Order: sequence, then C-alpha cells, then structure tokens
Amino acid sequence: MELRAHELGYQLLNEKVRSVNEDIVINECYGERFIGAGASGKTITINGTPGNALGAYLDGATIVVNGNAQDATGDTMNDGKIIIYGNAGDALGYAMRGGKIFVRGYAGYRTGIHMKEYKDKKPVIVVGGSTGSFLGEYLAGGLIIVLGLDTDSCPVGYFTGVGMHGGEIFIRSSKAPKNLPRQVTMSQANDEDIKRIEDVLSEFSGLFGVPMEEILAKPFYRLTPNARNPYKQLYTEN
Repeated sequence: MELRAHELGYQLLNEKVRSVNEDIVINECYGERFIGAGASGKTITINGTPGNALGAYLDGATIVVNGNAQDATGDTMNDGKIIIYGNAGDALGYAMRGGKIFVRGYAGYRTGIHMKEYKDKKPVIVVGGSTGSFLGEYLAGGLIIVLGLDTDSCPVGYFTGVGMHGGEIFIRSSKAPKNLPRQVTMSQANDEDIKRIEDVLSEFSGLFGVPMEEILAKPFYRLTPNARNPYKQLYTEN
C-alpha cells in the first residue's frame, strides 16, 4: 500500500497504517507524528521526514526512513527495527526496552535515556555520526554504539552516562572521552569486546554501505557502570 502523508494528516494517516497488515510506503511525509506507533508484522517505508514519536511502542515492525527523523523516535520501543538513513533528533530510543535502532547520521541530546533490558530483551542503538550531551543518561540496560564517522573529535557531548547503572556504551574515537561522571567506568575495548558487538557493526555496515575496515579503523572505548555507583543502589539489591 502507498500513502501520501500530507494529503491525510497525521490522524488519518495513522488510522490507515494501523488498519492494514501489509507493507506500507509513505510518501511526501512532512512531520506527521506517531507513525508506526505500536506496529508489528509489517515494514513501513517513509520517504520524507516523520515527526515526533516515530515508532513509539513499536512491537516488531520494521520502519525505514529515507530522510531524517525528529524527536523521541522509538519511545518505549519493545521490539522490531528502525533504520534511519539521515539524522535523528533528541531522546532517540527513550525508555527503549527491545529491538534495534540504526542511524546513519548524527543523533541529538539524550540518546538512549532510560534504556533498559530484561532477560532476552536487549535494546540496541547504533549511531553512525555524533551524539549530543546526556548520551545514555540513567542507562539501565542495553547497548549503545556511537561510531563518530562524521568527526575526528570524540563524538559525544557532555554528561555521557550520567546516572548510568546498567548496560554498556561503545564510543569509536581516536581520542578518549573526557570528564565522564563518577557513575561511569571507561576502558579501551579489547578484541573480545569488539567480537561481542561485531554482528551489530556488520549489520550497520550492510545497511548503510560503510566498510567494516573503516568502522574498525579507530579504537573503541567501552563505558560501563561504576561498581560503586550510588545510583545502582536505587535499582538493585547489591
């Protein structure tokens, strides 16, 4: 099914998206909100720029954006995949609890805030470019990878991992992140660490045509919660 977003408006557009179980192509998208909210069992391809809360509560569908995405993409996403060939706004993957988000370009502030995992549900975010400040704020689980393909500087902003008490963040950079909060422990990723994320990196490479040789040409730094992290005591018994 093909739809023209600007002719429908976001409410009618979303009603049509929810009403069918087949793959959908949305053309001429200019900021329509909530596209694919709670969707499962289909692929939604968007040509243009979807508005806020794209794929909120996504439950297994695949969303492909041939353009940029705005704020709160993948909000509380449960399963599925979001692939963005441009850039993403703030709060990407907010409270995400499953599935994968791949962004070819950069992402804004608070990427991965409040991400969490439970048993076999492990959310993944991969950003090809840089991110704004507060990356992984209050991270409780899951995996965030920032590749910094758009810069020679460290590709993350201020307050990376503040309040972090679970999960891990990998930052590809020739320069180590500085001024990290005390909730974070940093180490240079070793071969075993890279092997664990190699499948995800390979998926990013295949989606966006970035050679693995380029991705692995710089070291990665691995950020994990500090064992003495005061925030951990609020969420675990240990």
